Amino acid sequence: MDSQEIIRNPDGTLTVPVSPGAPGADDAADAEGAEGTGGPSTITLHPGEGGYDEALAQWDLQQDPDRGAAVSTASGREEAMHAVHVVVEDPDVEVSEVVEELEDPEASAEALRHVLVGGTPSVDAFAHEVADAEGGEPVPPHKMTKVIGEVLAEVDS
Repeated sequence: MDSQEIIRNPDGTLTVPVSPGAPGADDAADAEGAEGTGGPSTITLHPGEGGYDEALAQWDLQQDPDRGAAVSTASGREEAMHAVHVVVEDPDVEVSEVVEELEDPEASAEALRHVLVGGTPSVDAFAHEVADAEGGEPVPPHKMTKVIGEVLAEVDS
């Protein structure tokens, strides 16, 4: 693993490098038994924890560093809303099948990246927009962020 690489785990958590002396570095070193090594440590962030949305956006950028800034189109956003709604409503659905049904997976992914860049307030607003457009109740931002990560990982695979 590159010392600056963020790892997205199958359960949606992110393993994030922390430089020694940075906030949380001591906790990471203690958790990993790496006291005094002076090397980089890692922490695991769960959806909903502080810094998770930013780390997920960084992980996504690391998948394709040459990609430009995320641009959301109306059609991409509509498809993205439908895709995340399907995954939220049916946790047993195969995300790959949901992505296969998208007319323009890249436009949907760009719309989702655009949501992530705005952090938790943007994710929360998106969750409400999805509920208004697709029905049901808005899901908490941490759950929406996890689903967005699952859809992005599938589009990028």
